[in-house]
Amino acid sequence: MSLALPSLEPRQEQPQTTTSGEIQEIDIFHRFDVVSDSSDHHYLDIISKENNSGSKKNKGEGGSFSNISSGVYKKIMQEWKILEKHLPDSIYVRVYENRIDLLRAVIIGAAGTPYHDGLYFFDIAFPPDFPARPPLVHYRSFGLRINPNLYANGRVCLSLLNTWPGKKREKWNSSESTVLQVLVSLQALVLNEKPYYNEPGNGVLPGRAIWEKKSNAYSENVFFLSCKTMLFLLRRPPTNFEGFVTGHFREKASAILSACHAYINGEVRVGFYRNDGSCSSCKSSPHVHVSEKFKGLMGQLYPQLVSSFKRNGASLGDFLEQLKQPVEKKTLSFEGKTVRMIFGKLKKVLGLKKKDNSGKSGAKSNGS
Repeated sequence: MSLALPSLEPRQEQPQTTTSGEIQEIDIFHRFDVVSDSSDHHYLDIISKENNSGSKKNKGEGGSFSNISSGVYKKIMQEWKILEKHLPDSIYVRVYENRIDLLRAVIIGAAGTPYHDGLYFFDIAFPPDFPARPPLVHYRSFGLRINPNLYANGRVCLSLLNTWPGKKREKWNSSESTVLQVLVSLQALVLNEKPYYNEPGNGVLPGRAIWEKKSNAYSENVFFLSCKTMLFLLRRPPTNFEGFVTGHFREKASAILSACHAYINGEVRVGFYRNDGSCSSCKSSPHVHVSEKFKGLMGQLYPQLVSSFKRNGASLGDFLEQLKQPVEKKTLSFEGKTVRMIFGKLKKVLGLKKKDNSGKSGAKSNGS
């Protein structure tokens, strides 16, 4: 039976008619689609060289990726079909019509983890002898290490990729394993609730309280680095995902800033904020410990997030309205020094500071 191959044509959205009879273009970002521009893919040149160097071994087949009769080509088409049908709502994939050996995926950080509302991009490449070997996976890190399994240089450690020790059933199986399994594993096993314990040896010795304290500190740093990643993505979104990145952070901006406020304020433990303001795994205590280091780092980063989200078109009415009020009148419960630092920087960034008679930026004195 012949293999039904996915269409190589990118999807075109059909115009829809509004209630007033006007034609409206609906821009839907599908979870799976075929695109053409692979110019910024991490493996663009690496895999090309590897495939060309091994072309003699292909015995005149014309390359495993270009010959539609090759087993590798057919297997990749099967992978496309699986991804097209079974991707979860929080994972999006783009494959390339002229480079079927490459694909790019983005995972949306799950609620209840320090990765919530973030975007995490992975460049993936099929080796010339796929599926005998697992795909190559590179995390687009911007030089930040947000997880024990994700290195600052982009290296991804996962048993399923044979880049980390594991039991036989956990490693790549050429007859059963799929790219979809790799993506779901990255989301569930790597970008999880307590990534500190991904590091071998952490938590194995007695002293639960000590390990939990270290885990909470690690999650604080993960959230901070995830927020920095958001800034990098807004400045330089990966090709073919520009609109997706813009739309995602435009929609999630208020929730992300609310989470920052809740974490700095000690209202919710880092990673447990819900978009409705609730806590996914809170203790009964009304206040949780937050390190001074985290407060300081977020105090520096928070104004940049607000400014970047504003430029991106996010509706931040409530946040901007707060900035127009004198800091002294605010009823925030976390450290006053941190509050003044955050809102002082925000006012400067957003141009909300008034000028005094001397032309210098500053707040009005009580006698004016």
